[in-house]
Amino acid sequence: MNNKEFKTVFAQTAKSYGFKSAFGNWYKESSECIAILELQKSNFADCYYLNIKTFIQGLFELKYAPSKEVVKSSMGHITNQIRDLDVFNLDKSMDDTIRNEQLNKYFENYIVPYTNKILSKYVIKEMAKKGEITLLPAVKVQLSYNN
Repeated sequence: MNNKEFKTVFAQTAKSYGFKSAFGNWYKESSECIAILELQKSNFADCYYLNIKTFIQGLFELKYAPSKEVVKSSMGHITNQIRDLDVFNLDKSMDDTIRNEQLNKYFENYIVPYTNKILSKYVIKEMAKKGEITLLPAVKVQLSYNN
């Protein structure tokens, strides 16, 4: 599978799980947050990293939309980077059908549950309390003032 084919398969998979396309990335949103999936091509290998960025509505008195500025932003209020996963490594020889199946399983078992959680301010606060995610100090302060 080449890069173009992989991006097409990723896009189709993301769409099948309810993500919308915008500016080469994919997103889901709620009234409280917007979660963005970004494939980042490695400079050193034929592989991708998956960045999952979350913007929390109302923080820093801002309202976020899936605009080019937000979707292409290098960071969100919460950023999680997935690395070294075989399904994203095109240097790793793998049958296309198996790669597609693994990508679907990864969406089902990790991406969808994780992004569904981080679309809620309450759940974000709970995840931070449990140490499941790390919030930057400024985000933590803002989140405590913005119920």
